[in-house]
Amino acid sequence: MEVLGYIASVLIGISLGLIGSGGSILTVPVMVYLFAVSPQLATSYSLFVVGCTSLAGVFTRAGKNGIDFKTAALFGSTSIITVFVTRKFIMPRVPQVLFSIGDSIITLNLATMLLFAILMLLASYSMIRNRETRVEENGKAKINYFRLALYGTGIGLVTGFLGAGGGFLIIPVLVLICRLTMKQAIGTSLLIISVNSLIGFTGDIGHANIDYRLLITVTLLAIVGIIIGTLLSLKINNAHLKKAFGWFVLAMGSYIIVKELFF
Repeated sequence: MEVLGYIASVLIGISLGLIGSGGSILTVPVMVYLFAVSPQLATSYSLFVVGCTSLAGVFTRAGKNGIDFKTAALFGSTSIITVFVTRKFIMPRVPQVLFSIGDSIITLNLATMLLFAILMLLASYSMIRNRETRVEENGKAKINYFRLALYGTGIGLVTGFLGAGGGFLIIPVLVLICRLTMKQAIGTSLLIISVNSLIGFTGDIGHANIDYRLLITVTLLAIVGIIIGTLLSLKINNAHLKKAFGWFVLAMGSYIIVKELFF
């Protein structure tokens, strides 16, 4: 299973390089099902792997006018604070047994995987649908800073609780609200994801027993993947690829729900 895990690690980076999202959607299931890491620890590993891999992607796009640093700072300010507070102070205080329904006990690990599966289903819908986002040609629209702060806080909660970078949520906000081009949205999303994820991981230091050998190996493979993905993005139709990846994520999310509830 570990061999499959290492292959999947490369795919994590390829996903981020091609469409600017999907890395954490793969990382948590890979850690749980292929490397036998507990769901809670997997969310921590996901933060580090996706954070470092996204940061590598930032360097591949920074010199091509592919990142709007001002928008990243505005959007990221609230999400960074939310991620750190969630990982440092809230998650360590969440009990392992949340509640019970009759004879069924709902644990934190079960809730984490089910919530992550629901997130995967939402992500798959976002990727599969044919709707195209049109950007105004006459410059950026006036930004609603309060609305942007709310979205940033929401992304921070998703990242903090589930270890998910939230690229599939960030990109529509950057395009629709901040009026970035798709190319800029992907690069800016990678910057936001990298900072959010790495800040979130620092909040876990001292709270988790981390296997750094596994973590660094997976991260290096994912970085190789994002370089490959970035190069492929220049040659492959992103719309078709995004839809195909969406169907894959839909299948994975459905599998997790069935496995966690019935097996």
